Amino acid sequence: VKLNPEDRPFSFFHTHFFGTLPAEELRSRCTEVLNKMPHERDMDIEAYRNYCLKKKGVTEELPFGEKTLVYKVSGKMFALADIDTFEGINLKCKPEVAIQLREEYTGVVPGYHMNKQHWNTVRTDGSIPDKLIYQWIDDSYRLVVDKLSGVDRKKLALED
Repeated sequence: VKLNPEDRPFSFFHTHFFGTLPAEELRSRCTEVLNKMPHERDMDIEAYRNYCLKKKGVTEELPFGEKTLVYKVSGKMFALADIDTFEGINLKCKPEVAIQLREEYTGVVPGYHMNKQHWNTVRTDGSIPDKLIYQWIDDSYRLVVDKLSGVDRKKLALED
């Protein structure tokens, strides 16, 4: 029997913990384990703030008091977080995606003080890679922009 090196990427780990699982199942389980491990965290409140403010038409507001930083596009919220603790970010989501993310990541829970169907709170404790969080910020922004009126979308297109 010839072994393809790609089929046994973690041979000791594979044999010791999983026995003789097929390569695809092994990769899937390893990915699952890695997704639950804490990741190095570069995102802090300033990195988050700068990332949101670079988006077209975004305003920064404090409509719920001095502790909650809210980002809006054309007056519609797409992200918010507690300034003092920065323990999580609330992001808008399609309902089916919101449920899927909650099932897949322990660091994603129903939106704190938000409509649980459309909002998730994403923990910023390192349990989710920053790259994914930035991607979800982009998704939240796009979701809100896509729901804007044609006039508001045209205004955004003209801004530079």
